[in-house]
Amino acid sequence: MTIADPITRLRAAVGEGVPSSDFDLNPELRPANRDLRPAGVLVAFSETPGGLVLHLTKRSSGLKHHPGQIAFPGGKVDPSDRDVVAAAIREAEEEIALPRGAVEVLGTLTPHETVTGFCVTPVLGLVQRPFTAIPEAGEVDEIFTVPFDHIANPANYLVESRYFRGVQRRFFVVPYGPYYIWGATARMLHGLAGRLAP
Repeated sequence: MTIADPITRLRAAVGEGVPSSDFDLNPELRPANRDLRPAGVLVAFSETPGGLVLHLTKRSSGLKHHPGQIAFPGGKVDPSDRDVVAAAIREAEEEIALPRGAVEVLGTLTPHETVTGFCVTPVLGLVQRPFTAIPEAGEVDEIFTVPFDHIANPANYLVESRYFRGVQRRFFVVPYGPYYIWGATARMLHGLAGRLAP
């Protein structure tokens, strides 16, 4: 069997699927009748001499929400944004200095519901030219990359649990070196890995 190249696999992964949620592993904790706020995140890949890599951020430890966590560049849709794709690209420019014109948008993946009340649409993109990643002061502590092969391998994903406010919660993790990738980011990557047919 021939394994398709990573970019071909990414292009084939675009499209509708089963929506995911921070509550997938804890359905009994899902609140009823929530009004979710729209948000977009950029799942941006770059070609390097060592292969295709994914850009991720480590959020500032001083943030009120999710301090120090690993995340895609992205955020809520602002009134000035045309849609979730525009929001994801704008946020990536602000958070990691990725020029808007440097991204080829391949399409969107299935939305993800977060515990914080957002409906997050992952926007799959290819960075078309080299850029100098600069963390947004006060928002991003670090920018790093993860190899495509690592996030595309379902065997690298684990389910862990911890107690939070007296309740045990289960969640996906996909650790990479010193980076503990978990929660919504790991769940969205797990969904992508499931669509990356070899």
